[in-house]
Amino acid sequence: SLHSSFKSKSVCQLNCRYCHGVLCRRGMKAILLADTRVELYSTDAAPIGVQLVANDYVTRNCLCQIRDVACLGCGNVVGYHVTQPCEVCMSACNNGHFWMFHNDSVRAKERMDSTG
Repeated sequence: SLHSSFKSKSVCQLNCRYCHGVLCRRGMKAILLADTRVELYSTDAAPIGVQLVANDYVTRNCLCQIRDVACLGCGNVVGYHVTQPCEVCMSACNNGHFWMFHNDSVRAKERMDSTG
């Protein structure tokens, strides 16, 4: 279920920390549902600057199937895509974003604040 507080978050352009290429123009600061100690960036739209790599896998935190994504410019893994969300995560409060970017792999530049 989508929580109304997500509508007030600022939107960021995300660039690759390694080659500075644009990865996503609609990123948002987020917290991992399966481990709320983990901060990252996420988006609901397929990013322009990444490619899915390798095979799907699951983590020890939940049963979501995920696949790593790499920067099209330099090939470094910068995040992952939830290819098949699990029931637990889908029933939890979420923002509908299935593309995730690791904090240490991106640089964020705010595009718009909560007032527009």
